[in-house]
Amino acid sequence: MSEFPAGAMIEAHLLIVDDDERIRALLKKFLIRNGFLVSAARDAAHARRLLSGLDFDLIVLDVMMPGEDGVSLTASLRNKIATPILLLTARGETEDRIKGLEAGADDYLAKPFEPKELLLRINAILRRVPSETRVDAGPKILHLGSVRYDVDKAELWSGEEPIRLTATEVSLMRIFAAHPGEPLSRARLVEELGRDGDQAQERAVDVQITRLRRKIESDPRQPRFLQTVRGAGYMLAPD
Repeated sequence: MSEFPAGAMIEAHLLIVDDDERIRALLKKFLIRNGFLVSAARDAAHARRLLSGLDFDLIVLDVMMPGEDGVSLTASLRNKIATPILLLTARGETEDRIKGLEAGADDYLAKPFEPKELLLRINAILRRVPSETRVDAGPKILHLGSVRYDVDKAELWSGEEPIRLTATEVSLMRIFAAHPGEPLSRARLVEELGRDGDQAQERAVDVQITRLRRKIESDPRQPRFLQTVRGAGYMLAPD
């Protein structure tokens, strides 16, 4: 197997989607130089064609594109695949970033950005997917009403049907499964997710919790299993 620079996922295949040809070329060159396989698409339609024939480890997706924008494409892809998605947005407002997370993105990065920061965020997301800390103690299967979570495989099931999780949702379930019945603060969740500890990231965690509840709870508005503990944070309370 080839040797890659430290910090890059070995042979991870990235898809860059941006309508700006110059940015596509620069990102592709930079990421290849840092040890990734990289494909590039000029718009959402082009990205769909590539995704129909190839599997990717992560998608770096520009929000502002002609035709179908990045948030719409993210929401559509989330119904089909769990590939991590990192949004690039020129919009700095928190509400715009939250919309991307609600659509199913795993993280976002505001333009303009330093290429090194993009690299760090990509590696942080990819590390969360294959190599989370395993849970050595406690039950191997957590029962959440009609839903069950396989701790070793990091899989969520409803009966015989798998429930698709994003990379961030996988990370959150691993964190909660390691601490069942223990309230975890938003600040701690942000830290364990490997993100900067600011208010925007804590609010982003709230959005991810809301999305996760929709997959776990029969009534997400009155959560039974992924509870809010007043003044303490969130707690997973399996049967």
